Amino acid sequence: MRTLQVHFSNRQQPDQRLAPGVQRIVRDASGQVRLGDDSVGPLLLARFCTDERGVWLQVASGSRGIHVNGRPVRRMALLRAGDSVYADGVEMLLRGESEPVAQPPAASGEHSDDLRVLLRGVGGQHHGRCYPLDRPRTIGRERTVDVVIDDPAFPEQHARFERHGDRVLLRDLGSPDGCRVNGIAVRHCWLQGGDQVVFEGNQRFVLEVPLDARAAMFAAVADAPGMAPDARAEDDTPPRARRWPWLLLSALLLGGAISALLLFGAR
Repeated sequence: MRTLQVHFSNRQQPDQRLAPGVQRIVRDASGQVRLGDDSVGPLLLARFCTDERGVWLQVASGSRGIHVNGRPVRRMALLRAGDSVYADGVEMLLRGESEPVAQPPAASGEHSDDLRVLLRGVGGQHHGRCYPLDRPRTIGRERTVDVVIDDPAFPEQHARFERHGDRVLLRDLGSPDGCRVNGIAVRHCWLQGGDQVVFEGNQRFVLEVPLDARAAMFAAVADAPGMAPDARAEDDTPPRARRWPWLLLSALLLGGAISALLLFGAR
């Protein structure tokens, strides 16, 4: 899991790393919202729950006014880098990792038959829509671009997503403020699967790439010290083979017991 930090937009608190375990969002006696400890005094608003699977926001019972990316959360929400959590009027931005590019490569017009690499809208006007990156995709207000944002304040051409071999480049097209990747302000940036790109407030997209399960499985086996895939398969075979006679004997005994029960029960 990627390392995430909680950044308070109003800078009331310093950035804090989300360590594995539970971290409480509390409001103290002075009305300040902060990440607290296990003390009883401050009012509990919500919790960040972090483990190897990811980060969850758990809303405290009776707590109101908790939002994730502008949407109210009543009980629980799964979080990713770049999400904005609002608690009692205070914004906490989850910051992850990004790979900004100072000098992007030449513009690419590369086309691909692979439709599995795509942008998925997770907030804003294109929530729920998907755009395959089989060719460069431009986002902006102009009607001729690939992803149109109908907002007078949005640049006519804000940015372009380009394939460069196996990598995806986010190229800024001269927008006033750039965008945010995993909560970090950037202009040009290399993207990885799962990265969240936010344009102008709440126009949110996530880059999705295919996961090669077979490659991951073989890599895990190969990483095991002193264990090759063939050797592991050979070691597993004898226990399974020896298990069959016991299973057959158990089935015969169970069948005999049921037959005797039916016979004597009928008498």
